[in-house]
Amino acid sequence: MDKLKSLSIALALLIFLIAGCAKNQQDVSKLSDDKANSLSAQRSKFEKSEDPPFTAATHFAAGQLAESQEAPMAALAHYQAALWINSHHRDSLFRVGVVYTKLKDWPNAIGAWKRYLKETKSDATAYANLGFCYDLAGRKSDAERAYQDGVGRDPTNASCRVNYGLFLAHAGRTEEAATQWRAVLTEAQVHYNLGSIYEQQNKRDQAKAEFRQALQHDANLADAKTRLAALD
Repeated sequence: MDKLKSLSIALALLIFLIAGCAKNQQDVSKLSDDKANSLSAQRSKFEKSEDPPFTAATHFAAGQLAESQEAPMAALAHYQAALWINSHHRDSLFRVGVVYTKLKDWPNAIGAWKRYLKETKSDATAYANLGFCYDLAGRKSDAERAYQDGVGRDPTNASCRVNYGLFLAHAGRTEEAATQWRAVLTEAQVHYNLGSIYEQQNKRDQAKAEFRQALQHDANLADAKTRLAALD
């Protein structure tokens, strides 16, 4: 774009000189050699100007745009380009993991989350994402170990506790799930989550009981009201 603008400026300058020549031959004939050389140098500078090089940040922004346009492969190309420029670009590392997970490319997704885990020096949220990816890939024991490592790293990390709780609840270990959730959620949210799991499992009576308990703890929990009304 800058090159086109530069060329337009150079052409406009040339047209101006030609027009000036038609109007006043005497003025142009008096143009000094130094002045002419100066104008020529300016034109050369305009014509040789180039677009600034992409940085990790600009590649990341382009990747975000591609994701918003549902173009995951283009997004990955930009994120990988950002990482080629800066191998420690955390935002790009994170999005690579997300995109591969959405694509259900488990080997690359797990590899991306491990790399992100290393880059963040074992951040608990990184463990939560790795555990979630292991779970989706069917590697249940690896998933549980990742969640436990994350909780051990930071017992107050909501992402790890909530994901681990969902993992346990889906496995029928509801008491253990509730214990994980109570560490970071309100009692109403704990019962709401249990109700949601039971509803997914088509256990309607248990789901309704949990939604009612959620509303006893927080009468303004709109989602629980909506879900309970749908079941009734």
